Amino acid sequence: MSRIAYVNGQYVPHQDAAVHIEDRGYQFADGVYEVFAVHQGRMVGEQGHMDRLAHSLGELRIDWPMSARALGVIIREVSRRNRVRDGLIYLQITRGVARRDHSFPDNTESALVVTARRMPPLDKEQLRKGVGVITIPDIRWQRHDIKSVSLLPNIIGKQQAREAGAYEAWMVNNEGMITEGTASNAWIVTKDGELVTHNASHAILNGITRLSVLEAAVAAGVPFSERAFSVEEAMQAKEAFVTSSTSHVKAVTSIDGHSIGNGHIGELTSRMLDLYVDFIETKGGPQNTNTWN
Repeated sequence: MSRIAYVNGQYVPHQDAAVHIEDRGYQFADGVYEVFAVHQGRMVGEQGHMDRLAHSLGELRIDWPMSARALGVIIREVSRRNRVRDGLIYLQITRGVARRDHSFPDNTESALVVTARRMPPLDKEQLRKGVGVITIPDIRWQRHDIKSVSLLPNIIGKQQAREAGAYEAWMVNNEGMITEGTASNAWIVTKDGELVTHNASHAILNGITRLSVLEAAVAAGVPFSERAFSVEEAMQAKEAFVTSSTSHVKAVTSIDGHSIGNGHIGELTSRMLDLYVDFIETKGGPQNTNTWN
């Protein structure tokens, strides 16, 4: 079966999907996106993704291409047509097609693209295998809470990680504090057993998986703190991991070549993976999705 994409009102074969050369997403990265995980035939955190999409569109003053409810129908239809039981759905909305000019155009229609692809089912044992991360300067703009398609610093950082033989790069601000990964949120477990991740602000993208892990921690009585942490504190941490729609809860066992803990997945990280999977299978995703910064 051919992969099917949705492009501005039509379902088309993926290989034929295209947008206009003057789409402002192509010209200016003037658009936003969301990535939905599909687990066992169910979208994870659908409402959270839609609420965050509303935040991103509102901050950039981009119109919805249709109602949120109609958009949800299209997302599910793309998933159905691609027979995705486990995988990802990608959604992108741009300001639309207009003559190239930096200022907002008048009377344009927002452009919408939705694609989907199947992936292997969530594998806890693979996620428990530790990965390495490196640290790099955070050179992005100052509105990381907006899920913008402008990802050049993230791409450069991810390539640096790959060339260093690492899975991810953690970005470090001018104060020496870790903000997040290029495509994930960063977590540590202190020597006292406290779970720590950066607080939601303009400095990070408030991940849907991040929110699910926090709500799972609350339900299980796991103590946590939402605050910034330094590279030095991360190096001295007992455990570390990353979260995202694609990484779920993935153990980090080295930072810049320095082993974290005993160099294997930690006890709390392993527990949080179990709690997260149970949470999304029972709750479907985070319930409190009204605040993005």
